[in-house]
Amino acid sequence: MNLHEFQAKDLLSGYGIPVPPGRPATSAAQARSAAETLGGGAWMVKAQVHAGGRGKAGGVRRAGSLGEVSSLAEAMLGTRLVTRQTTAEGQPVSTVLIESTSEIEREFYLSLLVERSRRQIAIIASAAGGMDIEEVAATEPGKIVTELIDPAAGLQPFQVRRIGFALGLDPDQRKQLGAILHGLYLLFVEKDLSLLELNPLVKTAEGALLALDAKIDVDDNALFRHRDLRGLDDPSQHDAKEVRAKQFDLNYITLDGDIACMVNGAGLAMGTMDIIKLYGGEPANFLDVGGGTDAEKVSEAFKLITSDPNVKAILVNIFGGIVRCDLIAEGIIKAVRETGVDVPVVVRLEGTNGERGRALLSESGLAVIPAVSLADAAEKAVAAVK
Repeated sequence: MNLHEFQAKDLLSGYGIPVPPGRPATSAAQARSAAETLGGGAWMVKAQVHAGGRGKAGGVRRAGSLGEVSSLAEAMLGTRLVTRQTTAEGQPVSTVLIESTSEIEREFYLSLLVERSRRQIAIIASAAGGMDIEEVAATEPGKIVTELIDPAAGLQPFQVRRIGFALGLDPDQRKQLGAILHGLYLLFVEKDLSLLELNPLVKTAEGALLALDAKIDVDDNALFRHRDLRGLDDPSQHDAKEVRAKQFDLNYITLDGDIACMVNGAGLAMGTMDIIKLYGGEPANFLDVGGGTDAEKVSEAFKLITSDPNVKAILVNIFGGIVRCDLIAEGIIKAVRETGVDVPVVVRLEGTNGERGRALLSESGLAVIPAVSLADAAEKAVAAVK
């Protein structure tokens, strides 16, 4: 689960990490009021979307007057911001962050993430902040330093010193960095984060370190432990079909192709998409209905994939291990009748009660194309589209 910048900074400040004074606003009037409360003669107006590259896309603007704060907020709110990390449609802007400006002397990159191969938390830091860290890694890898934290020992003082020296900080700033890193590490562990990124972490003209921008990803699997974080999710930032899929405990991801897939099991779903590509087709989605699915979930899954206007054929690939193929067949029949599907539907059922499932489909009178193997199903689905 991703957080907006203003939500991330609220968490950061609770752990003692310095952030610029700021307030979220959902209207031009609120934006002006926020600027008045913050005081000063200049403010940053920042569109709140779950995507990077906002500054280059016009989503971060400086306002030199209260009137300009209002006009910039009004121009952003209700629009869709397109960045290098979004689709061509962009992400909807329903909130802006009004923030005090800062005198920046230097910019740094700092992040914490899970290094799964080592089963440790990694701190990644670079003196080249404010830039795409991938570009820095490719062109100037020497500017990136990584410290792996032993979970039994925690963050150690020598690691803080290494990072401080790598960033070229003086003794006072290294002390500040130590407090920031310990706060970040504690936040990361206590809130079960998967990514915490400050880009940039800046040194102000007064020599203070400040988290100018923040990105936080929370591990979805740990949300049952964090009731305070669940309500921070913004459904408007997700694909509408993916939001609907979560309501029925379906694992769904929208893709760009035209052959919809409904499969039980993540590995089988990946294999199904691969074989569609092998036969010259393009999958329209990843959809895992789960090992213990039932007719109702299958029906909802069917309605979900048929709501995509790009879909020209549907491939159902079910292996009945835990799940019974006759229940899957009942769900397919129900969904096809309720939605009035007008695209070819290729079905491969194999496993528990597979024969009964195939019989139900053949007796239903529906125009379902049977398949005897995965290769046969993929070939027929691709042919149906072409």
